[in-house]
Amino acid sequence: MIIKKFQADTETEAIMLAKEELGKDAIVMNIKTISPKGIYKLFRKAFVEITAAVDDTVTQQPAAKKEFTVPEKTGFKLNPNIIYDKNDSSLGGKEKKTAEEKNDATAIEKKLNSLQELLEKQLKDKQLEEKSEEKKKEGKNPIYVQLIYNQLVRNEMDEKYVNQILNEIENKFKKDASIDDILSNVYQKIILKLGQPQTVELLDNKAKLVFFIGPTGVGKTTTIAKIASGLKLNRKAKVAMLTSDTYRIAAVEQLRIYANILGVPMKVIYTEDEINEAREEFKDHDVILVDTAGRSHKNRGQRDDIEKLIHSVNEEDREVYLVLSATTKYKDLIRITESYSEITNYRLIFTKLDETISVGNIFNIKMLTNADLSYTTYGQNVPDDISKIDTQETAKKLLGGND
Repeated sequence: MIIKKFQADTETEAIMLAKEELGKDAIVMNIKTISPKGIYKLFRKAFVEITAAVDDTVTQQPAAKKEFTVPEKTGFKLNPNIIYDKNDSSLGGKEKKTAEEKNDATAIEKKLNSLQELLEKQLKDKQLEEKSEEKKKEGKNPIYVQLIYNQLVRNEMDEKYVNQILNEIENKFKKDASIDDILSNVYQKIILKLGQPQTVELLDNKAKLVFFIGPTGVGKTTTIAKIASGLKLNRKAKVAMLTSDTYRIAAVEQLRIYANILGVPMKVIYTEDEINEAREEFKDHDVILVDTAGRSHKNRGQRDDIEKLIHSVNEEDREVYLVLSATTKYKDLIRITESYSEITNYRLIFTKLDETISVGNIFNIKMLTNADLSYTTYGQNVPDDISKIDTQETAKKLLGGND
């Protein structure tokens, strides 16, 4: 017994597909309507799936194509160039053909020839129609890919990264691949490219310095307070805080308030020498979080100050996090990340996720910098509105729209 499943928009179409492939003796064993779920519902509608079977002991003959032939009218063809004698035995003793009868015979042949041409044209048109239907079926794959492309671009993913993903999966599918298969592979590709997020790591028997850099107004100080709270409450780490943001008195006072609430020491530093003194002072701590001033990425002198501060600590003893706002324009994010890449390697933190409906820039900047993702924040509440970036949720948002 041969058992196969067939899918189509309607029950009738699915049964016809089964009969065409398995033959007229095929039996429909099961019929069900399948509705898409999750992120797939954006691209496809419900369809019918039937299970059909046929006894494989019966030789299945494919249905012969219908051909059009000219019906035989007389059993012989009249030759218009001959006038037949009435005594001719081949005509059964009929009278000789007249010129008028000769013309009638010619007219009949013309009609038959016209009929032949008409039927041949109909056959040709039918074959063209069948080829057109085949092309439509073959075209489903490109249509699905185009829908996914539009969705990713709509969510502000850079077109070059969208094309990169789609090109990488292109050869994995047959022309009739389903939207489910294509979506699943794109989803997995996005997750793989986002990578495994990395958060603050603690050293054994040694204080690690964690620097937070980035432009003004992205929420560095609040983010530091959230991370400090999580380290102390969830990991029982011994935390200290430093700030070199002496350009804004309000920023120093804000960090001091957070330090008092959390019950952790806090110190203001001005030079790279003072950071080494602070390291000695807090050497019995697990981690020292350092808030830096929000400097313009266009100002080379300001960037030099941050670079000196960071490089006063050995690479194995430090981590650096570039804090970016998810609401910043992509072109500006490119300039900011390229500027800080000249200073040091870093991990990425995205803030203000609650203020935007698009997460495309998270993927774009990850691909541009090849830096590890880490935290994301989505509100002002300390310590609640922060978490490690959820790459699966990010991929779903990119593919599933903004709802």
